[in-house]
Amino acid sequence: MQQIGLPLLLAVSIFMQMLDVTILNTALPAIAQDFQQPVMTMQSAVVSYVLTVAVCIPLTSYLSDRFGTRRMFIWAMSLFGLGSLLCALAGSLSALVAARVVQGLGGALLTPVARLVLMRRFQGPVLLRALNYAVMPALMGPLLGPLLGGYLVEQASWHWIFLMNLPFVVLALALSLKIMPNYTQQGSQLDVFGVLLLGGAAFLLTLGLELTATSLSLWASVAIVLVSTLLFFMYWRHAQRHPKAIYPLHLWQVRTYRIGLNSNFLTRVGVASIPLLLPLLFQVVFSYSPLQAAWLLVPMALAAMLAKPLLLPMLRIVGYKKVLLWNTGLIGLLLAGLALLSIQTPKWYIVIHLFLLGMANSIQFTAINTLTVADLRPHQKSSANSLMAMNQQLAMGLGTALGAMLVRFNEFLLMDAAAGLYRGFQLTFVLLGAFTWLAGGLFRYLHDHDGIHMAVK
Repeated sequence: MQQIGLPLLLAVSIFMQMLDVTILNTALPAIAQDFQQPVMTMQSAVVSYVLTVAVCIPLTSYLSDRFGTRRMFIWAMSLFGLGSLLCALAGSLSALVAARVVQGLGGALLTPVARLVLMRRFQGPVLLRALNYAVMPALMGPLLGPLLGGYLVEQASWHWIFLMNLPFVVLALALSLKIMPNYTQQGSQLDVFGVLLLGGAAFLLTLGLELTATSLSLWASVAIVLVSTLLFFMYWRHAQRHPKAIYPLHLWQVRTYRIGLNSNFLTRVGVASIPLLLPLLFQVVFSYSPLQAAWLLVPMALAAMLAKPLLLPMLRIVGYKKVLLWNTGLIGLLLAGLALLSIQTPKWYIVIHLFLLGMANSIQFTAINTLTVADLRPHQKSSANSLMAMNQQLAMGLGTALGAMLVRFNEFLLMDAAAGLYRGFQLTFVLLGAFTWLAGGLFRYLHDHDGIHMAVK
């Protein structure tokens, strides 16, 4: 029962969160109109959730070890459901952001705890198959999310996009009570100072970019980012001296984990803003309806699902290093190629372009995630899993804030009210593509045999 049920529980968790994010991206122009806010400031509703998750994730390892995986999963799912209800009741952008923070408190534990259970329950190629099994149904979230968001905005109201979460919360709670094991680890201690340093660094780093995209001066934002960098350095020194650091430095001695973590962060920053920018481009610049914009996003999610079964044979034949090197270069080119889209672009071309981008993204992050955990020892898995989840969420928050910041900054530089927003999107896509392409250089440090045991039966 657990071999099927545990991946299914992880799938429900990811599906619910992905559904929530993709529905929200499609509905942001409608929410902005309702709240009488500029549409390019609405990324706060996205960033607030991701930032809360990133800040709280350092606690997941300790809380799971101390109180048990099942207990923490139930609390997390309940908080996520409460936050969803508060989002539906929000009457202003400030209230929506506050409700998204409540959602984030629950979301910080959902996927990391479920994935930790899989990492402790399964090993080697069985773990890879379990993760693939979990992710494939979860990818229905990005497939259905835009369509549901577009339909609900046009036929009902944006409030229903958050109420959609509640049935999945009930399903996940019922499933977890029956099959979720309550793994604990004795002797676990909380590194309070380390959590404060890392949480503060993550918060300030994302906040600096977020405020640059809204109203804060450039110098103030730079100062915030510099303080964040100082806090990261202070944590590094703290971890060198503290024997029970929240994320011990011996994790960085595992070469595949170190490369996987860094490459995951850099490549995810480049692509994280696309789910936000494309719906805004289609609706605000191209004047498509929410449902029209949603249908154009479906090929990305569909391709991500279709790519999953291809990954394991591809890794067996070619290896992680070559797959990731070539695939990262392809993602960079496809991101930059989004700058060629215009109101005159045939929709069939947009569909093909986004289909290829979705397939490449799916291959990229599934491969990186499995490579990152390939050589971990059992005593490292709890903290390593938590750090990997924090790394992903921080990259998503930074990428979203960075994308919005670049659009507004490029729009300002062009000083053309008529075409400035469109040109801002174009320049942003080119910059994101170039950044992703350069980030792929990290994979040159992989060995040809790295991670191969994860792909061999």
